[in-house]
Amino acid sequence: MEGKGVEEGRCRGWLWMSMAGIFAVLVAAATVHSILTFVQFRSHKVHNHPGPINRQYALALQVAMRFFDVQKSGKLVNDVVSWRGDSGLSDGSEEGLDLSKGVYDAGDSIKFGFPMAYTGTIVSWAILEYGAQMKALNQLRYAKDSLRWITDYLINAHPSKDVLIIQVGDPDLDHNCWQRPEDMIERRPVVQVNTSFPGTEVAAETAAAMAAASLVFRNTDSAYSSLLLFHAQQLFAFADTYKGSYSTSIPQVQKYYNSSGFGDELLWAASWLYLASEDESYLRYVTVYHGQDYGGWGRPGWFSWDDKLPGVQVLLSRVELFNANSSRVSASENLALQLFRRTAEMTMCGLLPDSPTATTSRTAGGLIWLTQWNSLLQPTASAFFSVLYSDYMVSSGTPIIYCGGRSFEPADLRNFAISQVRLSGLKSEYYIKKSRPLFITPESSQVEYLLGHNPMKTSYLVGFGGNYPLYVHHRGASIPATATPGCRDGFEWLDSPDPNPNIATGALVGGPFLNDSYIDARNNSMQNEPTTYNTALLIGVLSGLVATSPGPKFFR
Repeated sequence: MEGKGVEEGRCRGWLWMSMAGIFAVLVAAATVHSILTFVQFRSHKVHNHPGPINRQYALALQVAMRFFDVQKSGKLVNDVVSWRGDSGLSDGSEEGLDLSKGVYDAGDSIKFGFPMAYTGTIVSWAILEYGAQMKALNQLRYAKDSLRWITDYLINAHPSKDVLIIQVGDPDLDHNCWQRPEDMIERRPVVQVNTSFPGTEVAAETAAAMAAASLVFRNTDSAYSSLLLFHAQQLFAFADTYKGSYSTSIPQVQKYYNSSGFGDELLWAASWLYLASEDESYLRYVTVYHGQDYGGWGRPGWFSWDDKLPGVQVLLSRVELFNANSSRVSASENLALQLFRRTAEMTMCGLLPDSPTATTSRTAGGLIWLTQWNSLLQPTASAFFSVLYSDYMVSSGTPIIYCGGRSFEPADLRNFAISQVRLSGLKSEYYIKKSRPLFITPESSQVEYLLGHNPMKTSYLVGFGGNYPLYVHHRGASIPATATPGCRDGFEWLDSPDPNPNIATGALVGGPFLNDSYIDARNNSMQNEPTTYNTALLIGVLSGLVATSPGPKFFR
C-alpha cells in the first residue's frame, strides 16, 4: 500500500491558516460549535450512576467478555474455559524474555503485537468511559484482568527503550499446522523493531495502549500505572525519533497486518499520552506541530487496527468538549482541537442513515460494509463511536450536530447503534427519546444486526442467541480437548463435518458479504474467523448501550 504522507512534520506556526477551501469552512463551523457548547455547558447536569439496565445487552456483554479467556496464552490462572490450558510458556525464552502472556489475535496461535496493542487500547477506552456500567454488571474486574494480561505482555515485549518485540511465532509454520495452542511443538521465533529496523506504527500503538491502560490502573495500582506510563513515553520517543514503517523494515508482516502509514498512530499515541501524563507538549505535538501533517482534517475515515485517525478525532473531540483546564490551551491548540472535532462530526454524519452525507457503503440489511475480510470490524467500530459521541453531546449539553444542512440529536447517533431491540422478540425501552418524532427502522441499527436481527437471522456473537456460528475458524475450538493430534494430523478437525466440540464464547466472527449472506463453514476464514479487536470494540458498544450513560469521567 501507499503511505499516508508520513514525512516528519515541522512547526509551521499559523501558515496552515492560509489554506483555502475546506479549512476555512471547518474553522467557521468549529467556531459556531464552540459558542454553542460554551452557552450550554454551564447549566448541563449529568448522571452520577448508570440508568436502568438493558438485560439483553447485559447478557451479550457478559458473553463477549469471555472471549479474552478463550484467547489467553501463558500459565492460566482461575481458568474459566474448560477446554483451554497452559500454552506458550516458553515464548521469548530464546531471547531471555518471558513473553508467555498476551493473547492470540484470532483463530491461530500467533501473537501479533500490532493488533494486540490496538485491542488493549480499545479495552482501556471502554473501561475509562463505561467502567461504571461494567461494575454494575460485575464485569469490570474481568475487563481489567484481561487488559492486564495484555499489558503484562507488552511490558515484557519492551526490554529496552529502543527495542520492541512485535511478534511471537512464525505464521507460515503455524498455518502449516492445525492444532491447539496447548499442543504446539514448533519453534516460536520472535520478531523485533529497533533503531536499525524501525516500526513507528507498532511502537506508537503500543505506547497508546500503555498510556490508556495507565489511566485505567491509576487509582487501583499506582505503581503499575506509573510503570505503564514510563514504557509508553519511552516507546513514543522511539517511534517518533526513528521514523519508519514496520511493513518496510520487516516485509514479511505485510501478509497479515500490513500498515498503510504511521502518522495516525503518532497522533493516537500522543493524544493518549497527553491525557495520561498532563504533559502539554503532547497536545502541541498533536495540534500545532503535526495536526496539519497527519490529522486528516476534513477527511472522514474508518477506524481500524490500521487507521487510527477517526479515533484521534473522536478522542480529541472529548478533549475539546470536556477539558477542565481550558485556560492552559493556547488559541492555536484550541482551533486545531475544533478542527479535529468538526472532522469527527463529519464521520458521525456519514453514519446516520438519514443524513444528506450518509455513506452508501451499506448492505441491503443496513450494515455498514467496506470489505469482504472481517466485514464486522467497521460497523462495530462505527457503533462504538456513535455511542461515545452521543454521550459526549448529552454530557456537554450539545443539542445537535449539522449534516449537510440538517440537524441531528444525540438520540440519532445512539439509535444508529441501538434502535429497537428485537432479541428474543423483546423491544427496548432504553433508547434516548428525541425532541421530534422518531422513526426507527431495523436498518438503522448496527448492534441489532450483529446480534441477530439480519437477513440470515444469525447472531454473529458466538454463544449469544439461539442461532450463532457452530463452525468457527478457530483451532482450539475445533479440536476436542482430549485429543492430541500432531501438527498435520489436526487437519482432520478442520475438514470435519461436525460442529466445533468447543464453543469459542464471546467470539465476534468476520461477518457477512455485501449481499448479507454468510456461510458458517470452518474453512471459511474470510467470514468465520474471530478477532480479539472485534470483540474489544463490541464490548465498548455494549457497555455504552447497556444502561443510560452516567456521563464521561475526566481522565485527568
